[in-house]
Amino acid sequence: MRVGLKDVAERAGVSIKTVSNVVNDRPHVTPALRARVRVAIEELGYRPNLAARHLRKGRTGIIALAVPELGNPYFAELAGAVVDAAAAHDLTVLLDHTRGDREQEILVSQGFRADLIDGLILSPLELETEDLRARTDDVPLVLLGERVFDLPYDHIAIDNVAAARTAVRHLLDRGRSRIACLGARTDSANRPAQLRLVGWREELTAAGVPAPDDLVVPVGGWDRDEGARAMARLLDSGACPDAVFAYNDLVAIGAMRVLHERGLRVPDDVAVVGFDDLQEGRFGAVTLTTVSPDKQAIARLAVASLLRSLTGGAESGGQQLTPGFRLVERESTLGRGDGVRPG
Repeated sequence: MRVGLKDVAERAGVSIKTVSNVVNDRPHVTPALRARVRVAIEELGYRPNLAARHLRKGRTGIIALAVPELGNPYFAELAGAVVDAAAAHDLTVLLDHTRGDREQEILVSQGFRADLIDGLILSPLELETEDLRARTDDVPLVLLGERVFDLPYDHIAIDNVAAARTAVRHLLDRGRSRIACLGARTDSANRPAQLRLVGWREELTAAGVPAPDDLVVPVGGWDRDEGARAMARLLDSGACPDAVFAYNDLVAIGAMRVLHERGLRVPDDVAVVGFDDLQEGRFGAVTLTTVSPDKQAIARLAVASLLRSLTGGAESGGQQLTPGFRLVERESTLGRGDGVRPG
């Protein structure tokens, strides 16, 4: 039979109210009583009825996370961080995969699962401002990523321009001067590929180093295959870079494979920096220097934003929240034997 508050109260010799106060971590319980109740909870194996607790608050206890690419390890790692952050508040995460499709992103943002969830964390790729402005669903929404929307929803994203500049500065400090940018996009000023391109150009310009267009290589996607194709095109063009700043780690890993196939050594001939700090980059034949966004902070901020909205906090809605990042220096720029230096 299920153990209830009454059973714990009888075992501890206290009132049900005292047990409730301990379970919900409320004040006004003496340390001695709190310890006695916790011993009884452990002995009886009591577990709170979270469903009943959420129902009393008029909630489901479920939030949704919608990401564009589950096959991309970055989003898989981010999803794990969101699950952990939500669990700290007794919340369950429902995962949605939009594939970066605008119609699917609209469907998700318009609340087609509104009866199941208390809030939505959405990382959009193709959603436009007018899509969100037309939103009628009142489920709290938090946006992730670098798409900028002038709307009353909290938005969480690292400073991509500053992160790109940090990566390029590292390459310059290692004596590199022909630094290619792999994975550029120029179709929207507010998308991460464009922002990282801006950071690449700004840092080179600040250092008095040329930023020629022949070192900017656009891609059709941001996976290993695209990185390999972009690197091959760059080398075939005769541009001769001595370093590469890649849009993400997957593009960087694809590029490093082509460099190896062409007989070029990393980092002796071409140094490489990625972005995202995926686990995969830590275990290659040459470990990857990379920009590491604070995924745990992104997750904590997103869950906290939803909770503020659910409780009607005065600060909820429309905040631009900027978690940190760091540069993790590894063999793809330092060379073998130099170890790992987190920036």
